[in-house]
Amino acid sequence: MKKLINNPNDVVAEALLGVEAAHPDLLVDHANKVVYRGDAPKPGKVGIISGGGSGHEPLHGGYVGLGMLDAACAGEVFTSPVPDQMLAATKIVDGGAGVLHVVKNYTGDVMNFEMAAELAAAETGANVVSVVTDDDVAVQDSTWTAGRRGVGVTVLLEKIAGAAAEEGRDLEAVAAVARKVNAQGRSMGVALTSCTVPAVGSPTFELGEDEMEVGVGIHGEPGRRRVPLAPAKEIAEMILEPILSDLPFGSGDAVIALVNGLGGTPLIELYVMYNEVNKILSQHGVSVARSLVGSYITSLEMAGSSVTLLKADDELLSLWDAPVSTPALRWGI
Repeated sequence: MKKLINNPNDVVAEALLGVEAAHPDLLVDHANKVVYRGDAPKPGKVGIISGGGSGHEPLHGGYVGLGMLDAACAGEVFTSPVPDQMLAATKIVDGGAGVLHVVKNYTGDVMNFEMAAELAAAETGANVVSVVTDDDVAVQDSTWTAGRRGVGVTVLLEKIAGAAAEEGRDLEAVAAVARKVNAQGRSMGVALTSCTVPAVGSPTFELGEDEMEVGVGIHGEPGRRRVPLAPAKEIAEMILEPILSDLPFGSGDAVIALVNGLGGTPLIELYVMYNEVNKILSQHGVSVARSLVGSYITSLEMAGSSVTLLKADDELLSLWDAPVSTPALRWGI
């Protein structure tokens, strides 16, 4: 294992010190490992928090700021935050208009966010609504989940719901647009290599030099099948066919397309993938209204890519285009 770390047990805590130093407009509650906006809470604005295990950066701390999240809870690597962290984040961002919890569909995340919402209601009377993302078409159930996993659509949802909250929509309206994004988005990924959790020190799984895992999860969970390594054109087809057939996306539909790197794939390869994805969508009569290419929800240093398609209408595109200023996404400012 070769990593730019000190003690493996201190990776998350020391990374949060780095976030705080690099982004003066953000604050960090180091006791609870919560990254939050320096202007939180904003009176009358719906607060939005998310969180999960570390190792998926920039998810979630990289999306804290104007137009996205108000706070993010950082668990240990690939480990859910605990309810006390989520409770602390909820209290920090509650400006009186309620709080939306954005939760990826992993058993620990769902359970702990539910407990935090109950605690917040009991302790402060906070009005908390949760929206769970479950966009991964690769598997219906896995070791980590009951139902589909929450993956790339989480990024798009946090941006769009964040914009809705920023323009002053109430809690139910913000939650409704978040549910709409989850319902209209689908994702699938492929891994070329494993990643190595610092505290473990060895790869999560083994892949042969000529193998890839189709449908892999962001913690290294098994996918649909293990197949021989293939050119980008064929990989794009393997990923997109299940996505396009699941919703389905029809001729004339417009989408927001995310071609995401899993942490160890250079941008030049992601643009090769995007080119193939764009060609396949054109063949299906699906137009890309907006695109995002880069590493936005990762799995440490795993090599590979995922594709997320969100069926978009004028409302979602307007919210997508709204100003955002976070460490990982910034436009319209």
